[in-house]
Amino acid sequence: MNLSEINWDINAAGSWPLPIKMITAFIICAVVAGASYYFITIDQLAQLEQLEEEEGRLKKLFEKKQKKAVNLEAYRAQLNQIESSLGEMLKQMPTQEELASLLVDISQTGLASGLEFKLFKPGGAARREFYSELPISINVVGKYEELGLFVSGLASLPRIVTVHNINIKPGNKKLMTMTATVKTYNEGVEQPAPSKKKRRKKRR
Repeated sequence: MNLSEINWDINAAGSWPLPIKMITAFIICAVVAGASYYFITIDQLAQLEQLEEEEGRLKKLFEKKQKKAVNLEAYRAQLNQIESSLGEMLKQMPTQEELASLLVDISQTGLASGLEFKLFKPGGAARREFYSELPISINVVGKYEELGLFVSGLASLPRIVTVHNINIKPGNKKLMTMTATVKTYNEGVEQPAPSKKKRRKKRR
């Protein structure tokens, strides 16, 4: 087959030899397929990838919510238990009227343990989220076992009392000095009622 003898005019394509027709048809099909892939399929593949990612995200979200739904009763039971525990803790917090007697109980616990108080200074109430924190700075002197009895006695009081910032230093005659902050808690700080001034009647 002599290529120079072929009329390459596109209008005369019907007279081209069969191999040339097949090669031309293959080239045209390849060009059309490449253009279709570039202008259509690439965008569709990108959309498909986005949809697959969205599907994966939605599946994870569904599984997460399904687990919560399955454990809903357990969560409710846990919430009830927390509310019950919170209620018991609030009952163990001293009221404003009980604070004075609680301070006496704390000092009496120290004295009963054999300690000597060098400092017993209640501080101002610090407001927290749903309660007030009432700190008491203390400085006591005694034997090591007496300090242990004191801390144990505070834990056994009917109201919540905690000990913080403990610092123990050795002293003379097997005595030790302990500085600490004892804290008790109140459900809320009650504001004192405003005093009403009585008007004096003028005598005529």
